Amino acid sequence: MLKIYFSGEDILRTRVAPAADPVWELVLSLHLLQGRSRDPLMATWRRTVARGLRHDGNADQLRLLFALNPPRGYFPDFLTPYESVGGFEAGLDAVRSTPTPLLHRDLTVLAGENPLPSSASALARGEPDVLRMLTDSMEQYRSLAISPYWTRIQAAVEADRSRRARALLDGGVEGLLNSLRPAMRWEAGLLEVRDYPHSRELHLDGRGLLLVPSFFCARTPVALLDPALPPVLVYPVDRLGGLAPAGGDGGGAAGATPGHEALAALLGRTRAAVLEVSDDGCTTGEMARRLNISAAAASQHATVLRNAGLLVSHRDRNTVLHTLTPLGRAVLKA
Repeated sequence: MLKIYFSGEDILRTRVAPAADPVWELVLSLHLLQGRSRDPLMATWRRTVARGLRHDGNADQLRLLFALNPPRGYFPDFLTPYESVGGFEAGLDAVRSTPTPLLHRDLTVLAGENPLPSSASALARGEPDVLRMLTDSMEQYRSLAISPYWTRIQAAVEADRSRRARALLDGGVEGLLNSLRPAMRWEAGLLEVRDYPHSRELHLDGRGLLLVPSFFCARTPVALLDPALPPVLVYPVDRLGGLAPAGGDGGGAAGATPGHEALAALLGRTRAAVLEVSDDGCTTGEMARRLNISAAAASQHATVLRNAGLLVSHRDRNTVLHTLTPLGRAVLKA
């Protein structure tokens, strides 16, 4: 179990990352790709990426990147710098600027559990050419495994952010932390991460905590090993139907009839309106009030849309929050 201790100052400084973190998504997708997960939502993605790697003439350049990211256990902290909250390029710049003592420390820990290629020794010495090769391989892998699906990854993370924002508005930061159950439990200044692979304690010491919602995070949340680094906790989001490619860019739906009138003709005016009010997240009660329909009717329409893959619903005690899936957002905005 991971135990994270908060002071009053830490509670004030706790926040949710502003968007999907491209470096965390890249690194965690490497773990998922190499692991034994049988998640049916990810099966198409895994087959597509594996096939792309087999046909990539430069796949050998990814050897070090894969070796640094084993499917289980420790992976180096320096691969997921705090600066990546500012975007992919900012994250890569931070990786290339990692101090040599940190590279040596992280790679020594990793080498104690996993065999590493000879290039890891040069990386541990901080050789600029090897650092550049590593970040080039991250860009190469991203173009194959992440970029074609980025719209859907962003949509799933944004749906989770809407859910956390509502919890924050309704209950403050403690409401936000309580909304992370059942994987985590908040009580009296202590956030417990259940099923964490190691017993650890993390004292925030007034720095607060950055919560990073992640598409590729597995069932168990992830924290950095080094307690001196800015505290980050990455947690999984609802994958909203997985990553089966659709449309020209892998993230949208093709061939939808334009215009809300056409959408109303397709779904019926009430269900089209339900889809619209769910764009930023909407509870069943709010849906009923905004559309001037009964709560039972709102629930019934939401069920039909959810069964069609256009909505996803999360229950929190007596409240059900509805948000759009990537398909639902594509249909609404087509």
